[in-house]
Amino acid sequence: MLTTLTLTLVNTNSSCAPLAGYAIYLWHCDRDGNYSLYTAAAESYLRGVQVTDANSQVTFTTIFPGCYAGRWPHMHFEVFASLATATTGRNAVLTSQLAMPSAACSAVYPYATGYTTSVNNFAAVSLTTDNVFSDNTAAQIAAMTPAMTGSITAGYTATATIGIAR
Repeated sequence: MLTTLTLTLVNTNSSCAPLAGYAIYLWHCDRDGNYSLYTAAAESYLRGVQVTDANSQVTFTTIFPGCYAGRWPHMHFEVFASLATATTGRNAVLTSQLAMPSAACSAVYPYATGYTTSVNNFAAVSLTTDNVFSDNTAAQIAAMTPAMTGSITAGYTATATIGIAR
């Protein structure tokens, strides 16, 4: 299921001014809930890093992440001050996750090809039982959930703004 995700990085200490030149590393599981470099240790897929442009944005073209047992569907990301810093994998400015919108999960899993495993896993988890998202307030969850539009036939487009204090 094609998914295009645009992230906008802003400085919360400066009236949400754009932050150009920062690197954002994004990764997530495949349709079956497997991660490259983890579940599939010898493979590298569904991972990428991009540098924010003058509008402080990056756009990733990927697939909709699957749902594995015990976790709400999500994407991981790290923000680094530069691409050089990102390639070392150290000193991330922020490490967090995006919670996939429930409506999109409910539309994708039972109807898109290849997400069979995700149907039962998604039915057995909630944001309040997830071991990461359950610690967050409703406002925090809202900030961590991208706005998403689209369909199975057209694919999905998601956007999120990430604020960091610089």
